[in-house]
Amino acid sequence: MRWALVKVALAVTTMVVVAFAVPLGLVVKEMARDRAFSNAERQAATIGPVLAITTDRAQLERAVASAETGPGGRIGVHVPAGGKHPAPAEIGSRHAAPADVTAALDLGRASIAPVPGGSSLLQPTAVASGIAVVEVFVPDAELTNGVTTSWVVLAAVGLGLVIGSVAVADRLGTRMVRPAERLARAARDLGRGRLGVRVPEDGPRELRLAASAFNSMADQVVQLLANERELAADLSHRLRTPLTVLRLNAASLGDTQAADQTRSAVAQLEREVDQIIRTAREQKAQTRQAAAAAGCDAAEVIRERMAFWSALAEDEGRTVRIAGADRPVRVPVARPELAAALDAMLGNVFRHTPEGTAFAVDVHNAEDAVIVLVSDAGPGIADPDAALRRGHGGGGDGSTGLGLDIVRRLAESTGGDVRLGRSVLGGTEVRVWLALDGPVRPVRRRGHRLRRTLGTRRRRAAARTGSRAESRAESDAHSRTESSGAGARADSPADPRADARAGARAVEQADAHTDARTTTHGA
Repeated sequence: MRWALVKVALAVTTMVVVAFAVPLGLVVKEMARDRAFSNAERQAATIGPVLAITTDRAQLERAVASAETGPGGRIGVHVPAGGKHPAPAEIGSRHAAPADVTAALDLGRASIAPVPGGSSLLQPTAVASGIAVVEVFVPDAELTNGVTTSWVVLAAVGLGLVIGSVAVADRLGTRMVRPAERLARAARDLGRGRLGVRVPEDGPRELRLAASAFNSMADQVVQLLANERELAADLSHRLRTPLTVLRLNAASLGDTQAADQTRSAVAQLEREVDQIIRTAREQKAQTRQAAAAAGCDAAEVIRERMAFWSALAEDEGRTVRIAGADRPVRVPVARPELAAALDAMLGNVFRHTPEGTAFAVDVHNAEDAVIVLVSDAGPGIADPDAALRRGHGGGGDGSTGLGLDIVRRLAESTGGDVRLGRSVLGGTEVRVWLALDGPVRPVRRRGHRLRRTLGTRRRRAAARTGSRAESRAESDAHSRTESSGAGARADSPADPRADARAGARAVEQADAHTDARTTTHGA
């Protein structure tokens, strides 16, 4: 494609240059010729007044000598016979043939006659004895004076235009070809098993769409492989119980040859199942690493989590705003980690601000980083630096808590950071800076195990809370079904927004319970 664009640009520019340069070169040549004969006419005009006064040879020779502006021998006067000249007189240099002079006399106006070495301008002039002819010789050098230089300049300009157009076409072709080459290279790498390969979404719009589709496909492939390997490990693990029973039964068969063969087969089967489980777990870990290295679409994750939290926001009368999430924004973090960080920040907003408080989530895609802003209209944080140092807020005020540590670790894993400040809404603004090209380095701090344990407890508490709520709902539904009898009408399907509200409240309650336990432990 690149060379095709270069060839097209070369052909088009060459045709344009030829179409303009050739006629312009001919015009320049004609202008040089007209300029030379115009100068010759001015020289001939200086002899005309002298001929009108006298035809004396001496005076005419002095006039011819004074009219010469270049090398001598260019001007000549053909005086007819009569008066003081009983025979035709020739004054000065003569280059034109007598037939050309006679033709000029018969024509009665200026004419040009080709002569060896150039051309002669023949200008008839009336004198007392008849019609005299003033001849001015114009050499070929004056007819083409400056033409060669002009043609060289035109050729240089045309060549420059051709080279410039080829260079521009090459740059444009490179801009179009490189994303396509990266896409093809990524497709080959993905086919060879490199699940972490992704394509930058740049270049023309069509190639950006293709890169986005490829990244989505690769994410889906990674997710499908992870699900498949998890399913394989789970199914293999389920075989342990029947294998154990089979092994115990085989042990009670006695000492016959058939019993020994059965026990040997059961042992071999147990080893194969263990190998399947180990292989599935190793491949699952590799798949997770590939997913983390590949990153995710931050805009898609933000839209998904905001759709989850918007149900609870609607119940509490909160105004929600999302900006910058309408186009793909790739970040070098795993999708679950980014979702957990967003849940932590949004959970802090719901937990530490009154009902009806507005909040917003903005994402900005800079050249070297992606910035995620979570802001609210709450009371704010009295000491943001202390909140960042401790990893939790200083009480009921503000919109931060234990989840800040999750957000900070996520940002620092990309080489970025987290900053707290005052938002345009009047409350707290959490600015998460995710570096696109920063080094991925582990962050070790005191209390890491405690925070990780607390995060695990939080998730387990949320799961237990959600499970208990689901169990109570099922029990109530079962009781209502039994009491309604055979003619009772079936319940309508559950509202998905109600499920989202219940899940959000469960997460919020689990976070609050975990924070309370952490505060008590710290005290």
